[in-house]
Amino acid sequence: MPLKLIDPKPGKTPNYYIRGTYLGCYVDESTGTSNKAVARQIIKAKREAIERGELQSRRQLKQEPTFLSAAISYMSAGGERRFIGEYDEERRQWKGLIAVLGETLLKDLDQQTIDSAAALLYPNASAATRNRQVYTPVSAILRHAGVEMRLRRPKGAQGKQRLDWLQPEQAERIFAAAEKIDEEFAAFLIFLCYTGCRLSDALKLTCDRLALAESFAFFEETKNDEPRAVHLPPIVVTALANLPRGMERGKQTVFRFRKNGHLYNLLKRVKAKAGEDVAFVTFHTFSHTWATWMRRYAGLDTRGLVGTGRWKDLKSAARYEHVVVSEESMKANLLPTPKRKRNKAG
Repeated sequence: MPLKLIDPKPGKTPNYYIRGTYLGCYVDESTGTSNKAVARQIIKAKREAIERGELQSRRQLKQEPTFLSAAISYMSAGGERRFIGEYDEERRQWKGLIAVLGETLLKDLDQQTIDSAAALLYPNASAATRNRQVYTPVSAILRHAGVEMRLRRPKGAQGKQRLDWLQPEQAERIFAAAEKIDEEFAAFLIFLCYTGCRLSDALKLTCDRLALAESFAFFEETKNDEPRAVHLPPIVVTALANLPRGMERGKQTVFRFRKNGHLYNLLKRVKAKAGEDVAFVTFHTFSHTWATWMRRYAGLDTRGLVGTGRWKDLKSAARYEHVVVSEESMKANLLPTPKRKRNKAG
């Protein structure tokens, strides 16, 4: 039974009760109030406390860890919630990974169980989609729980790697369009394009990790599980210095955005305003653009790209090698060509 308010029982208690299960946590206790509006606020606060992992029932504490308990711990620690679970209030049931794997004990979670969950949740999806929406979050949850498991990804999990990037003129149009819609969003896109940061890392950056006077930003932990020091080019420093909200906010995030529908709708509006030739752009395109420009215009080779801290190894950064014409291929200028005949004057 989902968590809900139980009406006062005449002659026994004037107070509302909270009873039911939420995220695997069983609750059966009095709200201590006979005011229904107050009781509703109390049950709301109880749900939020459970989501943060602050409450566990005695029943839970006696149980062995399940995927559900590990997922709650992961999300309460700030882990990405997308694809893990969403509660449908109307149907009173879970959707996503928790719905399929929730009650599975961590010790019983194996490759076959995860493969079956992926097939059940996304029967017609590509291997890349299953990897992104099942195997990647499951791997993150297990790692957070301290479970060592070598998870095999589905064949074709990487999908067809695309390497689209923006030409400088296209980027300029996107920034201009974004500025007309939302100045802070324009600054955000400039930050992505000129630092190469992943979307998730940029959204977590806090003001106390910035030193605009030194053109410096620091990420204690990136998606690579490694810290990264980032140089801020003048265009980024200017954009951040002119943010409407200012920068004196301590541990608050630099940008107010979250990874949700509103953020993606902003990018959609910007692309529509900037022209049809930028319809291919995603947030990751700005990262590709930074890497491509660092090779084409800044002269970095593959080893140099790895040296920026954005990639862990040469293999990861090697995909950008083909965006620069090699010295060897330029030797084609030395090939013999037919001599042109001069036009005789009439």
